[in-house]
Amino acid sequence: MKRYDIAIIGSGPAGLSAAINSKIRNKDIIVFGYKDFSSKLVKAPKINNYLGFHDISGIELKEKFEDHINAMNVELTYERVNNIYAMGDYFSIMVNETMYEAKAVIITTGIEYTKPLKGEEEFLGRGVGYCATCDAPLYRDKVVTVIGYNKEAEEEANYVSELASKLYYVPMYKDHYDLRENIEVVNEKPVDIVGDDRVQKLIMTSREIETQGVFVLKDSISPAQLVPGLLMEDGHIKVDRTMKTNIEGCFAAGDCIGKPYQYIKAAGEGLIAALSAVSYLDSKK
Repeated sequence: MKRYDIAIIGSGPAGLSAAINSKIRNKDIIVFGYKDFSSKLVKAPKINNYLGFHDISGIELKEKFEDHINAMNVELTYERVNNIYAMGDYFSIMVNETMYEAKAVIITTGIEYTKPLKGEEEFLGRGVGYCATCDAPLYRDKVVTVIGYNKEAEEEANYVSELASKLYYVPMYKDHYDLRENIEVVNEKPVDIVGDDRVQKLIMTSREIETQGVFVLKDSISPAQLVPGLLMEDGHIKVDRTMKTNIEGCFAAGDCIGKPYQYIKAAGEGLIAALSAVSYLDSKK
């Protein structure tokens, strides 16, 4: 398996800044992100405090970012990262159907991850999961519920429905659903995941669903769940001035490390994180 020098999780200003600065220093990188880079960015009507780009819209700034990374031959991998495990001298990065390896990791996931449902963290690994395609075989001939926060979740739900005896789909967005006929859509808000040793029910606003597994498919999950053992402080990843976390080889930048939530601040931190990751890798030679 190929082992990258640096894996960058997120494609907002912090992630892209980390990517181009890692690339400038000849590091082999992989960047996990989205086609729009950041939903927060493209929704911004006007930006006036990004140096050199006065009175620019978020979409216009996104296009500038795109021109820059294309010129630097930085490619994005459009896969959702579910878990990152520190393995000693490298990190194992788990996505839906693949595992990647990198010597260093830079987390730039922002703060747009959804707060966990009641019971979600309690039953993680005991009926609650974040990767349906990874864990679906464990639920063959069982009742499964998929809580989808985006259209991509529908593809995973369709796959799981081939194995499960019954599949409920709870969409957390409004759209046309491209789902198999045997999937029951439940248009209610999930409130609580309950059970004894394992998941037994999903409590909705006006009904209960008896289920043996719940897959929560979000755009991103909280850093503490993403990277086991990662130290948090006031809801943000704790870093020092070099963007170093408490885990050796793991760095973080942008909104996920704290206020102010500003694009130019995030870009600067992405630069620092990249330089720190490069120094860390060079020290290991």
